[in-house]
Amino acid sequence: MNGQTVKTITVEQLNTYIKDYLSTSPLLNKVVVKGELSNVRVYGGSGHIYFTLKDENSAIPATMFGGASKLKFKPENGMKVVCTGRVAVFVRDGQYRLYAEEMEPDGIGSLYIAFEQLKAKLQKEGLFAPEHKKRIPKIPFSVGIITAPGGAAVQDMINVSRRRFPAVKLYLYPSLVQGPSAPAQLINALKNLDESGLCDVIIIGRGGGSTEDLWCFNDEGLAHAVYECKTPIISAVGHETDFTICDFVADLRAPTPSAAAELAVPDVRDLKKQFENVQSRLVNTLSARTDYLRQRLLTLSQRPVLQSPQSYFDDRRMAVARDEERLYQLVGNRIERERMKLFAQNEKLNSLNPLSVLGRGFSVAFGEDGKAIRSVDELPEGTEFELLLKDGKKKAIAK
Repeated sequence: MNGQTVKTITVEQLNTYIKDYLSTSPLLNKVVVKGELSNVRVYGGSGHIYFTLKDENSAIPATMFGGASKLKFKPENGMKVVCTGRVAVFVRDGQYRLYAEEMEPDGIGSLYIAFEQLKAKLQKEGLFAPEHKKRIPKIPFSVGIITAPGGAAVQDMINVSRRRFPAVKLYLYPSLVQGPSAPAQLINALKNLDESGLCDVIIIGRGGGSTEDLWCFNDEGLAHAVYECKTPIISAVGHETDFTICDFVADLRAPTPSAAAELAVPDVRDLKKQFENVQSRLVNTLSARTDYLRQRLLTLSQRPVLQSPQSYFDDRRMAVARDEERLYQLVGNRIERERMKLFAQNEKLNSLNPLSVLGRGFSVAFGEDGKAIRSVDELPEGTEFELLLKDGKKKAIAK
């Protein structure tokens, strides 16, 4: 090259030079890029997220170190996002990529995405199933309240509960209801109150606030703690328009903390009216039954058997006597019929008896062996034999 010596460099030196060049560019040190996620991979141990950010005409590989713990939502393929970060070259591969520091859903908040993703996951696991919901007792005599001790919400719940049902016992378990430490405290409070067996129902909640303020009630661990409670749970988080994961898992959702107290305990005035109505119905029922039985007793007392018992007994005695006479008659007739049948059978047997001919002048000869003699050839002269006659036996000798 015109006699000039050209200095050669290694591939690594070239990639390093490009990396250093890009790192000095203010524009590339902090860029905000929007696009669609694809090839998303999350490594569980480190929490690093590797993905490709693309649009209709181009794509760029990207990395977000520790992104799984930074983000409130789960990045998924096809999701539109806005990434903030820097562009740099990885010297070993000679590839430039976007190193994202922040990531937000494009056009919708990350908290909303995270809420919907967790809601769909828990619903699939069955935590919202209606058949798992426990019935709130109609008259609970003890109510647990888990909330911040100094807030207006707890005072509202106490006032409403005692005004409606003065006999109720209230167990206040203080807990943080905002911030990163709140879920662990809420879970601990739930487990302790549930295991204590002191409460017929538990209210968990707080007053209104921003989505960020209420976010601890969207914790997955808290959702499972509510689901596993044996005590019925009423969730009362924020205002009527606020919904949290805790609301969906709980056995009953109240629009406000005050409404939770109204749902948890009955109004003593309503109970009094109910008892009065039951008492009135019971008195009316007993009165009507008493009148019916009194009238029936009067009717029975006027029956002849009670007016003249001796006459009734005489009638019964005559009926028994008639039945006795009829029974004797029936038995006598039956005996006579059986006697006639027996006589007929006896006559028939006599007619078939070979010895009956003896009565007509016949006799039967028997040899010494006891067998009947059928021929004179069986009686040589001088043979002894026996004659069976009508009225006895006689010895005889053949001549």
